Amino acid sequence: MAAPDFTPDQLEDFKEAFGLFDRVGDNMVAFNQVAAIMRALGQNPQNKEVNEILGNPSADDLANKRLKFDDFLPMLVKVNQMPKGTLDDYVEGLRVFDKEGNGTVMGAELRIVLGTLGEKMTEVEIDGLLQGQEDENGSINYEAFVKHILSV
Repeated sequence: MAAPDFTPDQLEDFKEAFGLFDRVGDNMVAFNQVAAIMRALGQNPQNKEVNEILGNPSADDLANKRLKFDDFLPMLVKVNQMPKGTLDDYVEGLRVFDKEGNGTVMGAELRIVLGTLGEKMTEVEIDGLLQGQEDENGSINYEAFVKHILSV
């Protein structure tokens, strides 16, 4: 299946990455690996979006159903076409936590937000994300932080 959004080199890379998640050797992956594969390929879908694309499978289906690359590719195309947040969207979202209006948020507060709201992150993920971002007062310049995240 050819996807108009992707070059032949990209398709080859996608197929190779897909194959890395094939734990059984049958050229298929489990439903519960689809989100991880998409993220490994540079996408950032929410788990809710992936579940919708998969047809809202049960927990049992997530763990046991498998799909082929030819079935995965249209899902990747769909995720790739979803609207992405912009720098301004993310900065505006963090501005809510800027109590002093000085372009910074407290690192401790951001840690709580990242660990409790939306798609919750683990402490290890949060530590990795915020490493080197806090100044000596524990504050984070959120515009620089968002630029850093979007560049990774």
